[in-house]
Order: sequence, then C-alpha cells, then structure tokens
Amino acid sequence: MNPAAEALLDPARPDPGLFVREAPGGRARLDLVVQDMHCAGCLRKVERGLHELPGVEYARANLSTKRVAVRWDPRKLQAGAIVARLAEAGFAAVPFDSRLATALDENEMKTLLRAMGVAGFAAANVMLVSVSVWSGLVTDMDETTRAFFHWVSALIALPAVAYAGQPFFRSALKALRAGTMNMDVPIALAVILATSMSLVQTIVNARHVYFDASVTLLFFLLIGRYLDMQARARACSAAQNLLGLRAIAATVMSPDGAQRSVAVENVEPGMRLAIAAGARIPADGEILTGVSDIDTSLVTGESLPEAVKPGSAVYAGTLNIGAPLTMRVTKRDDDSLLAEIVRLMESAEQGRARYVRIADRAARIYSPAVHIMAFATMILWFWLGAHWEMALTHAIAVLIITCPCALGLAVPVVQVVATGRLIRQGVFVKAADGLERLAQADTVVFDKTGTLTLGRPQLVNGGDIAPADLALAVALARLSRHPLARALAEVGGDIAPLTLSDATEVPGMGMEARFGTDPVRLGNAGFAGGRSATAQHAGPELWLRHGTAEPVCLRFADTLRPDAKAAIDALKRKGFAIELLSGDREPAVRAVAETLDIAEWRAAARPAEKIARLEELARAGRKVLMIGDGLNDAPALRAAHVSISPADAADVSQTAADFIFQGARLAPVVETIDVARKSRRLVFENFGLALAYNAVAVPLAVAGFVTPLVAAIAMSSSSITVIANAMRLNRRKPAAPLS
Repeated sequence: MNPAAEALLDPARPDPGLFVREAPGGRARLDLVVQDMHCAGCLRKVERGLHELPGVEYARANLSTKRVAVRWDPRKLQAGAIVARLAEAGFAAVPFDSRLATALDENEMKTLLRAMGVAGFAAANVMLVSVSVWSGLVTDMDETTRAFFHWVSALIALPAVAYAGQPFFRSALKALRAGTMNMDVPIALAVILATSMSLVQTIVNARHVYFDASVTLLFFLLIGRYLDMQARARACSAAQNLLGLRAIAATVMSPDGAQRSVAVENVEPGMRLAIAAGARIPADGEILTGVSDIDTSLVTGESLPEAVKPGSAVYAGTLNIGAPLTMRVTKRDDDSLLAEIVRLMESAEQGRARYVRIADRAARIYSPAVHIMAFATMILWFWLGAHWEMALTHAIAVLIITCPCALGLAVPVVQVVATGRLIRQGVFVKAADGLERLAQADTVVFDKTGTLTLGRPQLVNGGDIAPADLALAVALARLSRHPLARALAEVGGDIAPLTLSDATEVPGMGMEARFGTDPVRLGNAGFAGGRSATAQHAGPELWLRHGTAEPVCLRFADTLRPDAKAAIDALKRKGFAIELLSGDREPAVRAVAETLDIAEWRAAARPAEKIARLEELARAGRKVLMIGDGLNDAPALRAAHVSISPADAADVSQTAADFIFQGARLAPVVETIDVARKSRRLVFENFGLALAYNAVAVPLAVAGFVTPLVAAIAMSSSSITVIANAMRLNRRKPAAPLS
C-alpha cells in the first residue's frame, strides 16, 4: 500500500461516510478536498480514476479550489472506496469541510514557507561561496582551494535540497508509485538531475559545479508555488466563503425555559432557538416571538433590512440587527437555504464548460510531450557535439519550462472569480457553461408578471375611497389569505380594526360577514354586486358591498420593479434587442410595454407559443436570453440559449434557469451580462498568455538560451500571470445602481 493510502487509514482522518449527502434519484454525493492537484494532468487523473469505479455517474474536479464532487449509486459503492481509489492514484483526499479545508491550506502554506526559508538561506550562502570560485577561475586559485569551496557548497546545498524539495519530491513519488505522471515529476527530476550533476562534478574536482543554480532553482520554484497558492486562495470558491457566514453554535430553548448551546450541525427541525440581537440566524425557521430587523442581503441582495414578526420566515446566515427573537427550526443545517446556495455555487464552479474542455484536451496532448521534448533536447545537443554537462543542463531547462500550468489554469480561475463576484451581487450561477452562453446573447425576452413586475398587487385607487369604506374592506381582507386581500390588508396597517361577526369565506367568491346589523361582502363583482372592470383599468379588482349601499370598486395593479425602465434602457445601450412575451391579458401587457418602451411584445402567450417564438428567433440567428419566473415560463427557460430566473420564482423555473438573481431590482441581470462578457475576454486573454509563453519560452530552452534558473522563474511567472489576469475581474467596480 502506498503512503497516500496508508495516510487515509489514520484514525484522526474523518470518515467520508459521515459527509455523504442525498442526491436526486436515490444517488449519493460527496465533496472532497484533494490537496495534491496541481495541474490539468492531475485533474484528469482524478476524474478518470473515479469514473472507473462501478456506480460512479458524475465526477468533477476543480483545479482552482482543489475540490472534487462525486455522485454515485450507493447500492454499488461505498464512500470509503472513492477515497481509497484516489489514494491508489496518488492523491490523498479528505471530505470537504470549510474549517478543515482552511486548516489544510494553512498547513500547506506553512510547509511551503519553511521550505522557501531554507532554500533562500542556502541559496544566499552558496552564492557567496560561488562568487569566490568564479573569482578564482580568472586568478590563481589552485585546485585544492577550489575543491574545498565546492565541497562547502555541497554541504550547504545537499541538505537544503533534501528538505526544501520535499513538496515536489513527495508529490512526484506518489504519482510514480501510482503509475502516473504529474507536473511535479519533471520539476523533481530537474532539481535532482541538477544537484546530482553538481555532486559528480565536485567528486571529480571539475572546474564548474551548479549547486548555486540547483538550490536557487528550488528557491524560485517554491516562491512560484507559494504565490500560486496565495492567488488561488484569493480566487477561492465563493461557496466556501459563504459557509463562513454560518453561525457556529445555536442557543436551544428547552420546554422548561432552560437554554443550552449546541453546534449548528446538531440543530434539528422543531427545536426552539433564542437569537440575540447582533447574532446570525443559525438555521432556517419561523419567528415565534419578537419583532426585529434582519439583514437579509445574503439572501435577497438588498441592502435595506427586512422587518420580521411572529410567523415570518428567516434563513440561516442572515443577521439579526434589532431585538432578541425566538424561532422554531424548520430545516436542518445541510438543508438550509444557505446550504442550497452553496450547492448551486459548487455545481457552477465544478462543472465543465466548453473552454475548460478545450484547455483539458490541450493539456492532455501537451503533458506527455514534456519528457519527450527534454530527452530530444539532450540528444540534439549530444549530436551537435556538446559536452554531456551542457546537454543535460539544456534538457533540465526544457523539463521545467514546459510545464502546462498556465494552460490548465486559464479557464477555471476565471470561472471561480466570476461566480464569486456574482454571488456578492446576489446572482447564483447554476450552469457550468452559463457565463459562456450569456456572453453570446444578443436578444433578451422578458416575461411580465414576477419578472418585469414584482408580482405583488397594490391598491391604486385608495385615495378615491371613503375612509369608512376602506376601513371596512381592510377588516374583511384581514380575515382572508387571498393575494388581493393580503395586499389590501397591508395598505390598512394603520387603520384601527373593526369588529365583524359571522365572518365566512366563500371559496372562489370572497368574504362575507356582518358589521353591526348590516351584511358586508368583499369579493369579485358577481359576489358583491359590482360591475365588470372598465376598459381603462386592466388590472385585478375587489368589490365591497355594505348593506344596500352602492358597491365600491378597489382596483389593484402589479408594480414594476423599481429599476425596470433603467434596466431595459441599459440593455438597449449594450446592443440587445428587447421583447416582452407574456401570458397575461393584452391591456396589461400593452401598458407595461408602453411604460418601458418595449416595441416588440405579445400577450396571452401560452407555453407552446413562447417556445415557438424562441425557436423562431433562433432560426433567425439570434442568441436569446430568456428571463421568466412562472410555471408557464419553465419550458421557455429551458428552450432559450441561456436563461435567468428571480429567486422568488416557481421551483421548476429555478431548476430550468442557468442563473438565479436575488432582490427586487433588475440591476443584477445587467451586472451578470457585464461579468459574462468580461469573463469571455479574460479567458481568451489567458489562452493567449499561456500560448505566447510556450511559443517563446520552449524554443529558447531547446536552443540553449534558457538556464534552469531562468526556466523556473518563467514557469512560475506564467501561472501567476494567468491568475493575476483573472483577478482583474474582482478589481472591476460593481455597476452603479440603475436609476
């Protein structure tokens, strides 16, 4: 059994079976952290090894976050077999936990820092000794003195290389024992060859040794690896960062009033929790007592706090900024809205987009050529009559400089940075290739209700209604759960309640009761004796009838999103064609289209008709972005080139959409389009940087113009350059609020 497999038998390591989650279709899902993944070749070996296991249906690795997601049939496979298979391939894996992942990253960075310190100290001292030798070569230094200095260099360099090279040596050894190759194999081979060649030269008392180059080469490689880790940490999974917003513990209230603190993972539905002012909500639930304000920006994307009272729903990770509350838990920690957001982010980050597949194929072809090219370089220089020392030095430089790190990182790091940026703007990326398809879109098709509007009716003629009639209507509305009644009840929040008797609700008609001795009704026109809606008002309405008095009409209208007009104008400036495709009545659709200046609109469109219109646009060569929220929009969302749905949409629509945006504004939609277009440019720039690096560096190394030291600097710099270029997306200022 290899060391990776033995390490996994350590009883201190967590049991992977405890971290398995249920997936749709009776499948199981497990997220792992694989610290030994350093290049696209490692990623490919991890995925290939997992797909070879019986029952595995899905295995995706993320190079930037070093995460692996696996989905399988639990009847055919156990979680332990998955971890053991990775160990056999030379990769030590542990179940993902945000705190554990952070600890592993910190330990690896500390190891790299210590190794870098040793290599740097040794490099400085060996360089000082080498200066004396170089001076002696042009003066009268005798062979004995030169040999003494060479042995001093060896005594400094050999222990330093043995210690500081361990991060590369261990990784390379694991790969070789598993019968595979990774990017650390050519690095380790280059360092060992350079050091061994220098030791042989020292033993035979040759004029030139290269201990200074060997240890300095290692020093720069370690610098590159450390900076690479730092950059990856900055571009780390936004989902992992979100988990840091969880409460660590919850205060559980017993039936007798006693309180105790438990870990948030042990909170179960039905428990009563006490939430102090200034504390985070530990789980999804319902307020039992207390009135407060909750910072829901994590969930809604809105900066304004939301007022809550008994009966209000609250979500894990949101912040209680008002008074103390008590709540009843409705969902476990791993079923909370925050956990669902995390899973959406993981799905997006760990998917395989078209650009990623291109990079993977390039790396797969490119990696085996590294050793062939290095060997061919050595043979070429031998054939040209060079000394074995020079030929080997050039081969070492080729081994180092041809590592395809930059190519493997070109796409994943952009994807991670983009999804992280969007989640901070209240947008969740569901589809792996969603950003790519969104960057291609040139036409936006909107649904109306719940998309351009808030889907929440508001009373529009309250000022025309007598206060007594309005108070009576509000009193009846407070007894009903009908959407229009709830909207009317909200309007009458400051109206003193009236006393009604014999209140009953007639399904499909409305409410009836007695006010004093008079009968009162609130409902549709037929129920309350009103007239049908006038042509001037296309929205919904309620009618109030008090005794024998003339019925009173209460008219409602759906409210446009606050920045709907500004968002439409912004999309037009970006070159998008805009259409409104709604299943609502023609007067209502026409009113919204005229208000928002949308020339192309269709009303009373059934789901099949929406799909037909999208197909018509596709045949015309248009790339359609569909934005909708209702059950009737789900087929169109799936049929469109790319789709976005609001967070309060029907579940089926959210499932069909590629993106989900939070909040009452459409600004996140515009921001998502901007990020998608910028991400596409950054991906092409990264491909260009990686290819330009190889096009210049490899021929120079083969031609003998690059030393191993320069090769190490160039290789590390190429990876860091690609990551730094992707990080420019974070430095871009968020779009100003639309107004």
